[in-house]
Amino acid sequence: QVSLVESGGGLVQGGGSLSLSCVASGYKFGNNVMGWFRQAPGLEREFVAAIRWNDGGTNYIDSVKGRFTISGNNAKNTVYLQMNSLTPEDTAVYYCAMKAGYSLASTSSRYDYWGQGIQVTVSS
Repeated sequence: QVSLVESGGGLVQGGGSLSLSCVASGYKFGNNVMGWFRQAPGLEREFVAAIRWNDGGTNYIDSVKGRFTISGNNAKNTVYLQMNSLTPEDTAVYYCAMKAGYSLASTSSRYDYWGQGIQVTVSS
């Protein structure tokens, strides 16, 4: 049974930084992609970033390029999202997700497994 558990959220002042972690278990390593999505109140879930385990390939939504960095540690089964220069517009519940296959997809329906989500709040 696949499990994804996020940690590291919280409250930060605008311009600050936070680092999210997602520990994955219960699946076979290999051709998987890990992604981060976010959902603000009243809005649809939005793709943030994705990373491919086998070659480290990444994909980002334009609004976070240069501010957020996704990375992974295979030995720890963990994917990270380092978020810098945060703004109130980054406030949302952040979700970790996993999909099989090569594509660094940005569509939530392409992902098979999801974490419970963790709140990130950025004050102005």
